Amino acid sequence: MDSKEAFIALNLIERVGPVRVRQLLEHFGEAPAILRASKQQLLAVRGIGEDTAESIARWESNVDLAGELKRIAEFGCHVLTQEDEEYPPHLREIYDPPIVLYVKGTIAAKDKNAVAIVGSRQTTHYGLEVARKFGYQLGYVGVTVISGGARGIDTAAHQGALNAKGRTIAVLGTGINLVFPPENAELFERIAADGAVITQFPFNRQADKQSFPIRNRIVAGMTLGTVVVEANLTSGALITANFAAEYGRQVFAVPGPIHSPRSKGCHELIKKGATLCENAEDILSEFEYLFPPSNRPRGVSETGVLPALELPENEQKVLAALDAAEERSMDEAIRHSGLPSSAVSVALFSLEMKRLVRQLPGKVFLRN
Repeated sequence: MDSKEAFIALNLIERVGPVRVRQLLEHFGEAPAILRASKQQLLAVRGIGEDTAESIARWESNVDLAGELKRIAEFGCHVLTQEDEEYPPHLREIYDPPIVLYVKGTIAAKDKNAVAIVGSRQTTHYGLEVARKFGYQLGYVGVTVISGGARGIDTAAHQGALNAKGRTIAVLGTGINLVFPPENAELFERIAADGAVITQFPFNRQADKQSFPIRNRIVAGMTLGTVVVEANLTSGALITANFAAEYGRQVFAVPGPIHSPRSKGCHELIKKGATLCENAEDILSEFEYLFPPSNRPRGVSETGVLPALELPENEQKVLAALDAAEERSMDEAIRHSGLPSSAVSVALFSLEMKRLVRQLPGKVFLRN
């Protein structure tokens, strides 16, 4: 048995979670050794009681490891452990990182620049539009959008990122083979094609009241910050925000109508110190290091000169419409570029994030 198979087996054992596995690894050194240990050896480990030791010592009687490995192969997903380079780096930093992650799709190095967008399942048109807009804008400038794949705000955030041809990751509260909610089957396929659908739960694990808070800590743990778009005072999105605050990550909240119960949770977060968020620029301004020029890789044959960024066609046109010496308004950028106002607005936003354009007071722009 190799190390990965041992971690998959440990993840299948009742009463064994990430914290206990860390304690066991400190004692035994490697995952296979934990499964080879006797009950008496297990009881010698700090924090391991009678029931847990019994469950581990008798794991072969209660765990269908061969069946799980077959399901993984047939489903076409793969499993990451903390020993793998692709394991999300921010997730390693939390107190109880998942023992394993089932992944359909790919986790990329660029996913370390990720922001969570979460909110209520029972949402309003306003909430859906905001989540879709934020997902689009973040995805457009290269930030990975992470959410929980649920109805409402989560779904809108994923859709926005996909519409921008950006990366997005859905973290499930079920086994990876289960589609919940069922109407998101096609959405999950789209997400897996260019991003990833992930979970810490084994195959066929149904959703329940415990699985969603467990899922929410992964959403918060994988990201630099969490944006709550719309949530009532009992929403699970507030759990995600609390995890983010606990992990030392930024928390943002979108204000809504004062009479709307769907915005009460967001307003409560703002009262407690969350950053009030009206647009994606409010989010990205907190993470300026995502796009500084020093982050752009040098060319192989270059000696201190940074290569030109490859810009989409619309951004090239808008950049050409601006001047380094003369301030130009949005209307002038529209006229000189020949693009519609919505396209110019998105392009200017992206160019600002890439430090190619700067906005001055009065909504005028200069080329850097």
